[in-house]
Amino acid sequence: MFRFLKLYKLEEMDLKSLISELTKFGYKRNHRVYAEGDFASRGGIVDIYPLTFEYPIRIEFDGNLISSIKSFDNISGKPLFEHSIVIVLPVGKSTITKFLHYHQEFPLDNLLDLEIGDYVVHIHHGIGRFLGIDKINIENQYKEHLIIEYEAGEKLYVPIDQIHLVQKYFCLGRSKPRKLSRLGTREWIRIKERVKKGINSFAWELLTMQAARISSKGFKFSKDNEWQKEFESTFPYKETPDQIKATEEVKADMEKDIPMDRLICGDVGYGKTEVALRAAFKAVQDFKQVAFLVPTTILAEQHYQNFISRLKNFPIRVEMLSRFKTKRQQNDILKDLNEGRVDIIIGTHRLLGDDVKFKDLGLLIIDEEQRFGVKAKEKLKMLKINTDVLTLTATPIPRTLYMGLMGIKDISIIQTPPPNRLPIETYVVEYDIDLIRQAILREYQRRGQVYFVHNRITDIQKIKEKIASVLPSHIRIGVAHGKMPALILEKIILDFFKGKLDVLISTNIIESGLDIPNANTLIVNNAYDFGLADLHQLRGRVGRFERKAYAYFLIPKDRILSSEAKRRLQIMQSFVELGCGFKIAMQDLQMRGAGNILGYQQHGFVVAVGFDLYCRLLRETVANLKKIVYDEN
Repeated sequence: MFRFLKLYKLEEMDLKSLISELTKFGYKRNHRVYAEGDFASRGGIVDIYPLTFEYPIRIEFDGNLISSIKSFDNISGKPLFEHSIVIVLPVGKSTITKFLHYHQEFPLDNLLDLEIGDYVVHIHHGIGRFLGIDKINIENQYKEHLIIEYEAGEKLYVPIDQIHLVQKYFCLGRSKPRKLSRLGTREWIRIKERVKKGINSFAWELLTMQAARISSKGFKFSKDNEWQKEFESTFPYKETPDQIKATEEVKADMEKDIPMDRLICGDVGYGKTEVALRAAFKAVQDFKQVAFLVPTTILAEQHYQNFISRLKNFPIRVEMLSRFKTKRQQNDILKDLNEGRVDIIIGTHRLLGDDVKFKDLGLLIIDEEQRFGVKAKEKLKMLKINTDVLTLTATPIPRTLYMGLMGIKDISIIQTPPPNRLPIETYVVEYDIDLIRQAILREYQRRGQVYFVHNRITDIQKIKEKIASVLPSHIRIGVAHGKMPALILEKIILDFFKGKLDVLISTNIIESGLDIPNANTLIVNNAYDFGLADLHQLRGRVGRFERKAYAYFLIPKDRILSSEAKRRLQIMQSFVELGCGFKIAMQDLQMRGAGNILGYQQHGFVVAVGFDLYCRLLRETVANLKKIVYDEN
């Protein structure tokens, strides 16, 4: 068993003893914490940057009592999360190796968030209720144990060195588990066996599909040429390490004679499109056509403008197919596409029409595939045969699920925020026209633009008139929604894109796609009515570059919100740090269930054993099946 230091809120501890212990653990004292392994002390406050923590923690003492433990941003000093318990690991290579094994077995974040009364899963004994930690006398030695209560009041005492066998239970769309497990019976064993069978079927299907793809022949793209390097050098920003890694993984896939099927998963605004653009450029160098399929007309327009801008110095023809094009324009584009005169085609589900024919399709890029309907997905299956496929999603996969799926799917995760990106200041406030006025004027005064989201077409014009009545007449306001004539909607979006409008009042059609550096204030009316993923996507429209951004989620005065709506808004106000999409995805998973990621049958298995144990069983099943599947193929 390796050593670690446990700190509890409201625990009595001598401050000097803590500092002495940190020094023994290899932590270095500084005037402030900069990196893992640092600590600082002033007055009754100790700051520690524990090994493996994303953020440092601040421990405040009231005499010899720990009054609070909080994670904080070491740049701004702003508090982020409060903890009831933290575990500080020693600094040193041997400890890191042990911890990595430990972390694989037990998600440490779950322990830090564990409160008395929470449901937990013991791998061998099942679902129980956490009652706290107590010292138990064993052979004249007092050792700390987790106390877990099971059905009929039975209690299990788990030694602290077996903590890796216990996980916090995520209810996933339920308020609580169906029931607590019963100790001393085979009930839990039977449940795990049933879940393993279900996972086995799921993993077998996915692995068989992967094996079939691997056994088929695809086009082997050439290595990068000078034009590829020249094109990539025109990227106006510094690539993040994750962007570089994802690009390398995509290129390596394309250069094999096995058809690529890779998912690029990353938070909003983290540069997935640039990875796709480089893949598209590479495909065109071998005279292959590229189709870029997106879920909305607005997003198609955005990508089209970006591609045109980036590729203007190269003899590559880019076209768009959506309702923004007239019937005649669409027919002309389709004719040229069929005859090979169009290199890259960007479009909505219109690209899946029976009249769309390619001369030589080499790469299919799909943005947010889960947003397409059943018929579209069936057509996609036909397009994917022997074609390299790159799928993009801004719905982050929780890390533990990713660990389970990575043995089945080729996944690239982009978690590194772009350089100089700042967290978005987020406020949940009651609707107030004066606040709206101030927020718009503040953005206007720094020559920025504002999104105002109102998701009801019936009175969106009235909202515009009300906002316009409290603003100076020279502030330019536009309205956009999906029921507008295509040409008018296109003009309004382009006007906002080009800076000809100061405020865009729209429905949630801006949720995906609009990427406007100058728009850095977002106001969402009736925010209680949006899902958690929608709120995160909307907030991702601002703060995409180096300027400080603001998001206001408005709720009507005197409206009684449901507990779920309150929780969604609290989560949005709490999770504001860069890359928080993965944490929000985990919260969304807990609230709505795993059906949207895994399918509803698998969701039932997740409920039966808890999310973390499900992911572990999935990982084990994939490892066991891979050899069988690939031997047969």
